Amino acid sequence: MNQSRRHFLKFAGLTAVGLCAGASGVLASSGGGSPAKPNKETLHATQWAMVIDTRKLNTDEAIAPLAAACHALHNVPDVPTRQNVKWLWAASMEEAFPDFPNKYQSPEVEHRRVMLLCNHCENPPCVRVCPTQATYKRPDGIVTMDYHRCIGCRYCMAGCPFGARSFNFGEPREHLDLAKLNKEYPTRMRGVVEKCTFCVERLEVGKLPACVEASNGAIHFGDLSDENSPARKALRENYTIRRKPSLGTEPSVYYII
Repeated sequence: MNQSRRHFLKFAGLTAVGLCAGASGVLASSGGGSPAKPNKETLHATQWAMVIDTRKLNTDEAIAPLAAACHALHNVPDVPTRQNVKWLWAASMEEAFPDFPNKYQSPEVEHRRVMLLCNHCENPPCVRVCPTQATYKRPDGIVTMDYHRCIGCRYCMAGCPFGARSFNFGEPREHLDLAKLNKEYPTRMRGVVEKCTFCVERLEVGKLPACVEASNGAIHFGDLSDENSPARKALRENYTIRRKPSLGTEPSVYYII
């Protein structure tokens, strides 16, 4: 056995131990590449965050155009099976917030549909358990992927408590409409995990994430360290909750209820 393979197996073993230990605790960040294109218009933040208004985005019909915009921009394949790949999707309140519902809450709230995506946690378990650092946390808080480093072990999927990652069991390019392919964004290959990246490639050129732009004001996005940012303003003026707060991952996606 050569040294590099021995090193990898040792690293993977230690990672598996960390995975079994649970998602609590402060987790390390790491660097890596991304499809982003540096530009003088690049938007910067200490901790990017998203605030989703469930009073406005509360039906499958309202959320579908946002998922369509996201998936079209990132060449997300439409696989017609349970192995489908998704970056943004709709779910029930009970699925999104298993700790929140109670039998006395408003039926209007109880029956809302909720937009789900990667939570870009401040303490992301997926970063800790990745043996190749294919998934990593950027200095601005975004948890993203280097697809070239991904070996398809799916530790990150097991480590994520939000089910925010998808695995390409088959060849994803067979499920893309090549006539509508976004040639500015890379397609993936079989055996690679993928997920929402808060549109890092758009932030690099001064644009907001595609779902924020398509939401007509129902999603607020900004820097948590800037009290004048749209995200901080929305948090200050509304009652918000986050998904599974007891796990200590500190999601950067908030929901106005």
